[in-house]
Order: sequence, then structure tokens, then C-alpha cells
Amino acid sequence: MAGRLSVQSFCFRGTRDNAAVAAMVKACGLSAIELCGVHADFQKPETFAGVVRTYRDTGVVVVSSGVNGISGDEAKDRPLFEFLKAAGARCMSVDFGLDDFGARLRSAERLAEEFDVRLGIHNHGGRHWLGSSQALRWVFSQCGPRVGLSLDTAWALDAGEDPVKMIEEFGSRLHLVHLKDFVFDRARRPEDVVVGSGNLPLPKVAAALGKDGFRGELVLEYEGDVANPVPALAECVLAIERELAP
Repeated sequence: MAGRLSVQSFCFRGTRDNAAVAAMVKACGLSAIELCGVHADFQKPETFAGVVRTYRDTGVVVVSSGVNGISGDEAKDRPLFEFLKAAGARCMSVDFGLDDFGARLRSAERLAEEFDVRLGIHNHGGRHWLGSSQALRWVFSQCGPRVGLSLDTAWALDAGEDPVKMIEEFGSRLHLVHLKDFVFDRARRPEDVVVGSGNLPLPKVAAALGKDGFRGELVLEYEGDVANPVPALAECVLAIERELAP
């Protein structure tokens, strides 16, 4: 497989207990997770060791965190990076507000360099200012390669973007990929579906990742079935592994 497959913890937002979440990750056939703020308080460093230990004790590795907003206040943002250090993770999915963007970006770059990690901007759909390739292209011209893309394939579809072309264009800046799939109703409202069963051309995504030699973090995301997400997530895992197996 072109990179290790993990799962975004927001898929399990109906369960707050980390031990229970770790068990569900294993039930999906996975052993890695990207943690979001539902399951870790990134402003409380005194809790980090316990959170990480809970997952490690059940054989689940924390590979990244997010999506985390970067404020530009280094004292406020530093715990986000300290969590990565505690977990031994090297990536974070991030978001930037448009106000004081330059200061936010410079702060993010300094902390990423200090902690030796990579940051991926999450392209959160057509209404998000960083949802388009044009905007991302401009941002990347303003900063070094530690700041790149956390490509969400479903939200790329929502923005009218081609996730395959985004993989091809931003390959060197592609630090994470959120494998997620949508179908849309007549009002353009999105609905999560098993990856590859909606509008996402999963074989083409897999081919593009393989051609580019992607070695970042692959993160499965499926936000349906909040009360019982494991069956659909397990289907997603099988579908992805069929396409991305070496």
C-alpha cells in the first residue's frame, strides 16, 4: 500500500472514551489513527501522555492530529506541536483563518521547523477559502515545503476540484490524504458513503498516489452512521486496500 492507512477519530465522535475508540479502530482492521479535538484536548499538555498511552496499549499508533486551527500566537499554538512530539507523530492537518494570515503562516512554519513536522492544509470544500487549487497554489508560493496539503478527496469534489489532478499537481507538497467520498442531492448537500462507491474515482486516486510515490499519511474518513460507524468503515478499508495494495 502507498503509505500506512489510518482513520480520523472524528468518525467515532459518538464515543468519547479513547479505549473504546481504539478498540473500534482495531475492529475496522486498522492500527493507526489521526486524533481530533473530540478525543484529545490539545491545550492540556498534562493529558497528552495518558491519551497516547491508551492507544499504544491497544496497538494503535497516533500518526497525526487535526484539523487544528493555527492562531498565529505561538504560545497558544505550541501545545498542538507538543502533542505531536508526545505521540511521535510527524504530521498535522491544519487550517488558517484569512485574517492575519501572514502572521499565522510564519508562526506555523517556525513551529514546524522547531518540532520537525509537516503541516497539511485541509481543503474544506467550496465555501472554504482554502478549498480551491488556486488559493492553495498561492499559499504554497508564500512558504516553504513544511507547509503543504492535507487533501480531503470528498471536499475537493464539493469544491468542483478533481482530487486526482490535485494529487498530481501538489505531489511534492502532499503531506496527508483524507480518503473520503460524497454523493450529493439536488440541493448539492453532501452525504458520506463508503469510499469508492460515490463520486470519488478511487482507482484513479490510487494510481495517482502510486505514480507520485506518495509516502505521507493516508487517513480514512467516513462521517456517517455516528452510532455504529465500524461496519461502513470496515467496508471502506477493504475497498481502499484492494486499490492501494502493492
